[in-house]
Amino acid sequence: MIFLGAGFKPLIDIYLLKLSSQVLFWVNMVSAILDNATLAAAEIGPSLSTAQIKSALLGLLISGGMLIPGNIPNIIAAHALRIKSTEWAKLGVPLGLVIMTGTAVLLWLEIL
Repeated sequence: MIFLGAGFKPLIDIYLLKLSSQVLFWVNMVSAILDNATLAAAEIGPSLSTAQIKSALLGLLISGGMLIPGNIPNIIAAHALRIKSTEWAKLGVPLGLVIMTGTAVLLWLEIL
């Protein structure tokens, strides 16, 4: 993961530094379909501001639970409980969107 983050450092410096923390929060919804640990390793770096890091991590954590591939515990739990992707998504996506929206408001108001 460390090497992955180091490899993406030029892209982080060029693109992510320019994004506002709110945009970074919503962009990380891609974590619902990709492993959020990999995305965190690729994105988080010392050149980001505290607000950007906080927004990125919250976006990754919340959206990672929306679908099964979002993180490893989702995959393990879905397999152990024999939950299908459609079943997970019916609950995970609406609930995740509500939580993402509420968190975005709290970040915008600088409460978090």
